Amino acid sequence: MSKLEQFIKMMTGHFDNQEQFQKMKEAGEIYPYAEHVNTPCNNKIQDLPADFSGIFIVEESYYQSQGKRHSSPHLFLLTEQDDGIMLSSYEIPEGEDKKTFSYETMKNVKYSVLKKSEKFTPALYHEKDGTWEGGSVSQFSPVMIFRLWEKFSDTCLEVSESMEVNGKRTFGYDAPIIYKRV
Repeated sequence: MSKLEQFIKMMTGHFDNQEQFQKMKEAGEIYPYAEHVNTPCNNKIQDLPADFSGIFIVEESYYQSQGKRHSSPHLFLLTEQDDGIMLSSYEIPEGEDKKTFSYETMKNVKYSVLKKSEKFTPALYHEKDGTWEGGSVSQFSPVMIFRLWEKFSDTCLEVSESMEVNGKRTFGYDAPIIYKRV
């Protein structure tokens, strides 16, 4: 099994942070209940080049906090590099609803019309003793910075994301969200 296949197997599926959410709630902390659904979707992308070795993933993230629920879908491409696994972000395909985009609702799309995100700095993950760790820092605008750090193992996904505007955090939490496979 290639490194990319190992990585994909570890990070795809349905995950939530129910255990962490309950602990935070019991401690009186305001913390979101979160779900992550990661699904390979090359089968929905038409005309992939014959030598294409990457794997596209639809990532569906759902957050519920203080009675409000919102989703944050993404389309990522994972590729094997000499020094690890690279995660690149792509724009949600034209004609799809960016608020409700999911693997289930995704229509077939031609590879040639997919657009790589210009704002997202690709994240690079390195493997050490069966655990993958990595991330990136993206300058979304002159005043907006997005930070991503993730750690994947057989038992969980740890995800830390934050958004800063003019040096002040506007999104994110002090502790990473710890997702366990459902």
